[in-house]
Amino acid sequence: MTTRFSNKKLARIAGLVYLCVVLTGIFSLMYVPYKLIESDNASLTYQNITSSEPLFRLWIVSGLLCYTFFLFLPLVLYKLLKPVNENYAKLMVLLGVMSVPIFFLNAQNQFNVLSLISGAKNHYGFSVDQIQSQIMLYLDQYDNGMRIVHIFSGLWLFPFGYLVFKSGFLPKILGILLMLGCFGYLINFVGHTLITNYSKIGVSSYISLPASIGEIGICLWLLIIGTRDKNRLTT
Repeated sequence: MTTRFSNKKLARIAGLVYLCVVLTGIFSLMYVPYKLIESDNASLTYQNITSSEPLFRLWIVSGLLCYTFFLFLPLVLYKLLKPVNENYAKLMVLLGVMSVPIFFLNAQNQFNVLSLISGAKNHYGFSVDQIQSQIMLYLDQYDNGMRIVHIFSGLWLFPFGYLVFKSGFLPKILGILLMLGCFGYLINFVGHTLITNYSKIGVSSYISLPASIGEIGICLWLLIIGTRDKNRLTT
């Protein structure tokens, strides 16, 4: 009874941390780039950022918060899933936390964009065209950095999904989706690296779906349901 209560409490904590990761991640990885960035239009991107500078600054903060929360997520999950397979749990933590320092270093590109915007306001001698080109360069470098981050965002999902699948107290289908999500991240990385205009290929938008469904699903399961008795869980 004590162990089951402890596991349920750990699961709820993991679910809460995961929810923070998901919410800040949706905002920083999807919402703000969609609102501000036009990859084929430097002038419009510049106008969007300068007219919505608070949103751009919030983008930076939300991204840093997302990966700060994520730093703790594998550690909490390790406590919960270590009894399933300690070696896989250690691998999950190792691969998960490796993405964090890479992201923090990559965020420097966003701060560089802020510096250029400040330079434009203070008339540091750059032409508008020069500033726009430099901003797009930093944003491209940020995107490239995020592709490296996503290698580890994918890799950690395989041991995590395996542990969920084998746990007996979490749904096997979510474990399968998480493991498939690992390959989705890796396929997207290889595709972006090897194929020009890969993002315009229709399949690229769907390859990441298993990861998204699996991560949101396990987040909500942990937060709302926690863990279930092995002999009561049939999925």
